Amino acid sequence: MLYSKRFSARFVSVVLLLVAACVAAPVSAQNLNEEVHVQPRVQPPAPKGPEIDPALKTHTKPYKVDVEMVLVPVTITDPMNRLVTGLDRDNFSLFEGKNVQDIKTFSSEDAPVSLGVVFDMSASMGSKIERAREAVVEFFKTANPQDEFFMITFADKPEEMSDFTSSVEDIQGKLVYTIPKGRTALLDAIYLGVSKMRQAKYPKKALLIISDGGDNHSRYTEGEIRSTVKEADVLIYAIGIYDHYFPTEEERLGPTLLSDITELTGGRAFTIDNPNDLADVSTKIGIELRNQYVLGYRPKNPVRDGKWRKIKVKLIPPKGLPPLRVYAKTGYYAPTE
Repeated sequence: MLYSKRFSARFVSVVLLLVAACVAAPVSAQNLNEEVHVQPRVQPPAPKGPEIDPALKTHTKPYKVDVEMVLVPVTITDPMNRLVTGLDRDNFSLFEGKNVQDIKTFSSEDAPVSLGVVFDMSASMGSKIERAREAVVEFFKTANPQDEFFMITFADKPEEMSDFTSSVEDIQGKLVYTIPKGRTALLDAIYLGVSKMRQAKYPKKALLIISDGGDNHSRYTEGEIRSTVKEADVLIYAIGIYDHYFPTEEERLGPTLLSDITELTGGRAFTIDNPNDLADVSTKIGIELRNQYVLGYRPKNPVRDGKWRKIKVKLIPPKGLPPLRVYAKTGYYAPTE
């Protein structure tokens, strides 16, 4: 690749890994499961993550990270939407508010994950359901043996189809017998998925949403869900399956809704218009979860005031690389005591 000619001496090579996938784009697919790799220095072991306050209930106090160490998962992509791996601690600077923070821990290892799938079973999914089931199977293929999973399906209301399990086959077996029907309570399903993560065993937690439209049947509002995901330490990814035209206002707003919610958490949304692309995109997301950097810092502001602390991750890329994009969560709530 052209990148390798311009790297500084400490970067030995840039290796493009092709993982036979296609990108989710509003119109057509590209190769997404590619990875730009920068040879890193040896990194310290992955840090242990925070314990989460279990009190996440309807209309209660915010869901806060009560820890001395704040962990920030970060994904880096290049202009072709390929993952950039192999960077090291010196390539990042981290701010809380306007104050630069000292990065105390740095890791890019594949740590076990608590994963939840939020799966649309509304009537409009009828013609896409087989491809959507296949997407779940492909997503789980990227898992490691220590991961744990659960699944929530939703139509008129969300339902917990499977509790946390390490058996992919158990979830796949239950998914086979689901029948698409009803309307789309997407926001309620996201709330249930985030709430379920209170029972997660691992510090790293992620939700994957698979849906073909905007919400039209939830009790929760978009504002309430934005607050909920800001308060929770959960990465959210989404695959939105949309037609070339939007028959309803809810569907027209669907892509923006999913993008806004996922980017608050440091995840992202992929929009596709061909159900055949579902499996490849879900594989892409699974691989991305395995190739994140995790930055850890102890906040210089020790005040336990329960307020929202804004986080900003800035990249100091090696010379010769094109503009890169950073995905990271936007902040956390400080503890109160």
